[in-house]
Amino acid sequence: MIRKTHVIIDCPDTTSLARFYADLLGGEIGDTDSEWITVTTPTVRLGFQRVEDYRAPEWPGQQIPQQLHLDFEVDDFQAEGDRAVGLGARHLEDHLGDDGTGFVVYLDPAGHPFCLVSG
Repeated sequence: MIRKTHVIIDCPDTTSLARFYADLLGGEIGDTDSEWITVTTPTVRLGFQRVEDYRAPEWPGQQIPQQLHLDFEVDDFQAEGDRAVGLGARHLEDHLGDDGTGFVVYLDPAGHPFCLVSG
């Protein structure tokens, strides 16, 4: 049987990116060293792996493919988007319908895309 364990995210600085996601998701930092840190939340476990010569993906994938992105469901785009930016994210683009549903794309501090998503 295969079970999900972690989503692993490559980055140049494990400590700062793990802190960003722990704060964003209300998670706890677990295993720590300069090469590997984990963050556990009620819904997902994330692993952060230090990569020498890290290059951030592009959204949408152009010269450097995006590799993966994370989606987080939210009730309030504005409040959660403002909080993400306050923690160090960068707003990239909106994909919202007239009814206010859709998704908003952000980049985390290491340049990985993630989306805040609603209905």
